[in-house]
Amino acid sequence: MSAATDTRRPRTAADRLGLPALRGHGLFITGNLIDSVGNGMLLPLGLLYFTDVQGLPLARVGAAMTIGQALALPVTFLAGRLMDRIGPKGVVVWANVLCAAGFALFLLAHEPWHVAGVYVLVQAGINMYFTAQRTLITHVTPADERRSWFAFTGSLRNVGLAAGSAAAVGALTVFGNGSLRWMIAVDAATYLLAAACFAALTTTPPRPDGTPPSALVTRADHTRRYLLLVALNIPYVLAQAALAVLVAVYTTRALELPASAASLLFVVNTVIVSACSTAVTAHLAPKVPRHAVVAGYLIMAFGMWAFALPALPGAASTAWAALVVAIVLFSLAEILLGPALSELSVSLTPQAAGGFTQGLYQFSWAVGMVAAPALFTALLEAGPLLPWGVEAAACLIAVLAAPALKAPNRHRRRNPR
Repeated sequence: MSAATDTRRPRTAADRLGLPALRGHGLFITGNLIDSVGNGMLLPLGLLYFTDVQGLPLARVGAAMTIGQALALPVTFLAGRLMDRIGPKGVVVWANVLCAAGFALFLLAHEPWHVAGVYVLVQAGINMYFTAQRTLITHVTPADERRSWFAFTGSLRNVGLAAGSAAAVGALTVFGNGSLRWMIAVDAATYLLAAACFAALTTTPPRPDGTPPSALVTRADHTRRYLLLVALNIPYVLAQAALAVLVAVYTTRALELPASAASLLFVVNTVIVSACSTAVTAHLAPKVPRHAVVAGYLIMAFGMWAFALPALPGAASTAWAALVVAIVLFSLAEILLGPALSELSVSLTPQAAGGFTQGLYQFSWAVGMVAAPALFTALLEAGPLLPWGVEAAACLIAVLAAPALKAPNRHRRRNPR
């Protein structure tokens, strides 16, 4: 045995779990966790608050929420421009302040137009946060741990969302819907606390890779490749939205399962992603991001087919088994796709981590989340197999297109004429 082998650092539990080096990142971790708890505590309950506590009609509240979220779409580009001026840390701080203000104003919203206004603020804060958050990761973590940090923050987000949702469920169970008012105040305070954590961070922009530009790799080439990445992100966005807006309606109406089925599937997804993201990313996922994207979308397509299986004629008895398989495949695909797409979003081109490109990438998320409820409900009305079939087809198209995300060969020569 060589001396080099003898002196190797023994593998720790953190290594086996695929965790990045966490020492010195306490404020960053705390800020991410608190922000996620705030999201999980109140975002799913906004509709309930305005209908049951404020007494507004359900249809008008739903329309107002959609209008407010749609009006906040351009904020992704405004946040990108702001990020180029003040850096990602400043944008993340102001995003949390804006969310705090929006949630606090829930208490003063008594008309549908008020609801639209507060959702403009809340969604604007969310869009700002995610426009800058990926670039902020590149400013506070080492380049060689980038994907592991994306996986870790994704896992952390699931933990925070689950903790916030559990706190909300506990409060509603013990104190009833009246507890929503003080939950709003607590939620606004959590966003201010997250803003304080992010404001205290010390950030260092990553160094350029030092590779000289090639005459063959033009700005237009970079733009086309980044637009392809944005397009390839949309099936992933729609899959995430399907878990939130489609699964509950599909399982109860099309499959006639109890309402608890969707909650159970959500819990299984949260547990798998929270517990396995870092380990799978470190030890099982392909090391090349585009290869992880291909694998993730292929698994996601199988997951969509598993979701559709119980709706086939004569397959109703397979519902629970098929749904469990579907959510496991969905969760594994999410683990592969989330960190890999995030890594590509900040590294695919020389300007990928800049404000305009991050605004463009986040715009695909914002548009997908706004469009998904109308798209999936319309497809479901046309037939229970359609939403899953369309999403599976989109995933397979992404499988075929993802290899084009390979960086162009900077050293090839022009063909002589």
